[in-house]
Order: sequence, then structure tokens, then C-alpha cells
Amino acid sequence: MTWQNPTATKRLEILRRTRTVAMLGASPNPSRASNFVATYLLSTSDYELFLVNPNVTEILGRPVYKSLADLPVVPDLVDVFRRKSDLPAVLDEVLALPPGVQTFWTQFGLLDEDVARRAEAAGLDVVMDRCLKVEHARFHGGLHLAGFDTGVISSRRRAG
Repeated sequence: MTWQNPTATKRLEILRRTRTVAMLGASPNPSRASNFVATYLLSTSDYELFLVNPNVTEILGRPVYKSLADLPVVPDLVDVFRRKSDLPAVLDEVLALPPGVQTFWTQFGLLDEDVARRAEAAGLDVVMDRCLKVEHARFHGGLHLAGFDTGVISSRRRAG
């Protein structure tokens, strides 16, 4: 493997500049990762979240769009929950949008160096095989050993 994900500093920069996120492959099933990530982002972030799935009309009480082209805005970041074999076509869909998408992000298990290079050549920042929820939580104090905010109150002073 020769392609590398952005550094932690660059990922934090991406998260800070992002205002709108399109979640491609959002699921109404609460046991699916995309549903968990959507729930987390809606409850803990300021992102305007758009859910995309051609098979449902509503998830978590929010409207669901059939495709990226159907969104009312061009998102800053597209977060992909699809099969690895779908990534080339998903990138084509992203690149067909009007200018505005800044980041092509794929979830755990989704890494395709050719797609990453093609997206970067088109001017996109690319993050692959990383969870947007985990990365957001890592930089915003919500990530603990179990991968979520435990809500435990401690008498220990924070370092620094």
C-alpha cells in the first residue's frame, strides 16, 4: 500500500471546516453502523446531516434522499457506507455534483487506493477506512476505551 490517509492534524482540519455531511448508504436499521453514526452526529455535532438511500424515505425522523444529486445542497463531506466494489461508481457520483464537495470519506473496511488517488487528483481530500463518528469523538472529547462517551464523572484532574 502506498496511499496514505491524512495526518491527524489534517483530519481535524477537515472536521472543523465541514458544515454539511451527506451519508451515502444510511440505514434505518439501528444495528447498522450508519444508523449509529447518524444518531451520534445528530446528537453531538453541528453538522447539517443529509441521509442518502434509494430504498427508504425516512430515517431517524429525517427525510432520506435517493441520490447525492437529489440533495438540496452540495455537501462539504460525503461519508460512504457502501460495498468496496461500489466505491468507483460512488466517486463518479460525487464528481458529477456541482463544485463544493471537499472531502470523500469512507468507513471502516472501505479502502481502495485507486479510488483515493482519483479523488485526490480531482481535488478532494480523502479519508478511507476510518469512522467519521470515531474521528469526531477523538477530537471532541467523546472517545474512551469503549469508543464512546461513558458519562463517567471522575475526581481526577485533567492534565494540562
